[in-house]
Amino acid sequence: MTELLEHPKLAPDEPATIEKVAIVVSKGSLEGIYPALIMANGARMEGIEADLFFTFFGLDAIRKDRYEKIKVATVGNPGLHMPTWLGALPGFSALATKMMQSQMEKIDIPPIPEFVELVADSGAHLYACKATVDMFGLAMDDFVPQVDDIISVGEFYALAAGGQIIFT
Repeated sequence: MTELLEHPKLAPDEPATIEKVAIVVSKGSLEGIYPALIMANGARMEGIEADLFFTFFGLDAIRKDRYEKIKVATVGNPGLHMPTWLGALPGFSALATKMMQSQMEKIDIPPIPEFVELVADSGAHLYACKATVDMFGLAMDDFVPQVDDIISVGEFYALAAGGQIIFT
């Protein structure tokens, strides 16, 4: 019975702690982007290497023309615990966004543009997905200066090697 309570032994080459995270950001809503930025910031604060890979609508977090206008997704969002039709009412998304931003401000979480800069300045690397960039007809000039590069999925996997991959 005591054998079941013992902790598993780590292999000699296996680190005792997480040393690297690779975070995939695929949603372009406030509640899709902030978890990735918070996790990357937390990783860097702990000395953990962090790479963020922005794909599909997650690219909005690093697009010059969109990253200041990110809103809460109110239609069909089960996390809001309200009928879908309510989220479709004109102005409701703006109201929900304002309320969430107010709550985040109270606990000192910066707006997305400032947070992107903070995370990049902390040493995290930001990458745009090449396939998505090509699909949306974008170029490096469309992104904020903190974006390190536009890379393929294969290149992202190579960067992520040995790390924990996290999807937000």
